[in-house]
Amino acid sequence: MSVESTQIHNIGYRDYEGPRLGRAYARRSLFSQSLRGAYGLGRSAKSKVLPMILFAVMCLPAAIMVAVAVATKTKDLPVDYTRYAIVMQALISLFLAAQAPQTVSRDLRFKTVPLYFSRPIERGDYVLAKFAAMTSALFVLTAAPLLVLYVGALLAKLDFLDQTEGFGQGLVSVALLSLLFSGIALVISAITPRRGFGIAAVIAVLTITYGAVSTVQAIAYEQGSTDAIAWLGLFSPITLIDGVQTAFLGATSAFPGGDGPSSGVGVVYVLVVLGLIAGCYGALMRRYRKVGLS
Repeated sequence: MSVESTQIHNIGYRDYEGPRLGRAYARRSLFSQSLRGAYGLGRSAKSKVLPMILFAVMCLPAAIMVAVAVATKTKDLPVDYTRYAIVMQALISLFLAAQAPQTVSRDLRFKTVPLYFSRPIERGDYVLAKFAAMTSALFVLTAAPLLVLYVGALLAKLDFLDQTEGFGQGLVSVALLSLLFSGIALVISAITPRRGFGIAAVIAVLTITYGAVSTVQAIAYEQGSTDAIAWLGLFSPITLIDGVQTAFLGATSAFPGGDGPSSGVGVVYVLVVLGLIAGCYGALMRRYRKVGLS
């Protein structure tokens, strides 16, 4: 290129004079993006397949129960609202195993977390947004079939007050389950940037612990050590939720013999659940204190 044809263009850089949206906007945006991502929204078609299938499979048994209740004019639903998530726990674990690592592992693998913390978002905002998004995604998954059951019960002209009370108890139960399970799954997923390891670890923690606790409870029941059954339930996430809703939400326990914890032992269950949720949040904060500086 000749000197005569060389030109310098003034492209007119100017300072940004628009509104400064700040941390709250960044936190809401991260929450929204993470929640949508849990169901594959805004991502490739392949990313939508598994979460949408799991959502449909979660709601399908509820729809079948509703159809049977309407057709047979039964006086009650075949499954209580508080029992539904316990029965469908395998699908819940699979959803978490697939989506919790996706929620945090890509940021860790590609080392983009420090970019979030540069400005204006802080470590606490990131952890809060991710925790809230995963909890909300799981709550949608577990509450949707309860809504199907509730609407179907009203269509079947079952008692309005009884169904409303049961529906409310079910929502409290799945809200607590969503907080506990999401916290555990996110902590496990945040340990490693490798998504495959995260998936395997989440499935192992949520399913193997339940299998082990249920087996030991059954052995204790067969040997007549019924007092130990309730205390053994403290060592598995799903049995913790079972114990809380049995003690305080009028649910029927899935423990051997059908005897859940008493109200006194139920207080211990509540304290353990709340402690685990707080501990998971604290563990995430500690994890991202290190990651955010690397």
